[in-house]
Amino acid sequence: MADNRKIRVVVGGVFDILHVGHIHFLKMAKELGDELIVIVAHDETVKKRKGRPPINPAEDRAEVLRAIRYVDDVVIGEPGEVSLETIKRLKPDIIALGPDQDFSCKDLKEKLKREGLNVEVIRLPYLYKADRAKTSKIIQRIIETFCE
Repeated sequence: MADNRKIRVVVGGVFDILHVGHIHFLKMAKELGDELIVIVAHDETVKKRKGRPPINPAEDRAEVLRAIRYVDDVVIGEPGEVSLETIKRLKPDIIALGPDQDFSCKDLKEKLKREGLNVEVIRLPYLYKADRAKTSKIIQRIIETFCE
């Protein structure tokens, strides 16, 4: 009998001002499996990690992501760091990290293993110009262009 189990890929991020870098990342992540679940960072998490509130609230960011054809489902993360409870609930086969996410693949894989989760952790490369496809650079260009 064939194994009909789908390979579930999970990614996480802020996804504040959606740009072409996000689209390339989501497409690459979807190509790793059958199902792509996105964990959108909670507003409090964004404030803590970036030192500023998000431009768009988590609910809006989640709704925009749900409209992208590569995305099968979106959940809003818990406040704070990466929630192991959320990961346990989603049961991913693969976690794909973005090129600018400051997590160690090895450390995350070991942390998950200690929790009884055998998950492959993969770092995806930039496929687009990092100086253009980065939210902080887009915000900087908006300020320079319209706030002078």
